[in-house]
Amino acid sequence: MKEIHLNVSELSSLSGTVSAGDRVFLSGTVYTARDAAHKRFFELLDGGSSLPFEIDGAAIYYAGPTPTPEGMAIGSCGPTTSSRMDTYAPRLLDLGLKCMIGKGERSDAVCDAIVRNNALYLCAVGGAGALAAMCITSCEVIAFEELGCESVKKLTFNNFPLICAIDGKGGNLFK
Repeated sequence: MKEIHLNVSELSSLSGTVSAGDRVFLSGTVYTARDAAHKRFFELLDGGSSLPFEIDGAAIYYAGPTPTPEGMAIGSCGPTTSSRMDTYAPRLLDLGLKCMIGKGERSDAVCDAIVRNNALYLCAVGGAGALAAMCITSCEVIAFEELGCESVKKLTFNNFPLICAIDGKGGNLFK
């Protein structure tokens, strides 16, 4: 187990450097997306349209932040249960998604897609959304504003503390 400071822009060149159990402090651009946004992603893809952000090399945080208090970049921003996105994750990983952030176990199909694409699944501490918000320096709604807290947001992380739960070599803290 090691401590790694990682920028999202480095995700595509991981080549097995992050292992299950490693403490990861993630910085860079991350997109929020939950159930409703994932459903919309698939409607776009199935209709031949592109996603509202470049998926290749991207990181998605399964979160629905609360309204932003004055003087803050974002409201409380804790993880949601990742398994709710399991039907969508393999296709997004095959399209180039490199990192998913959430909480809880993932299906075998998602684990296989993580390995197939040398991607990562990182877990955030559930119930600590206010603390997580302190590591987010900017927030901008980029798609599906009508979904409220489930809209797609572009966040900037600064040393966001995470644990690698599933790595691209097949290491899995849940097994």
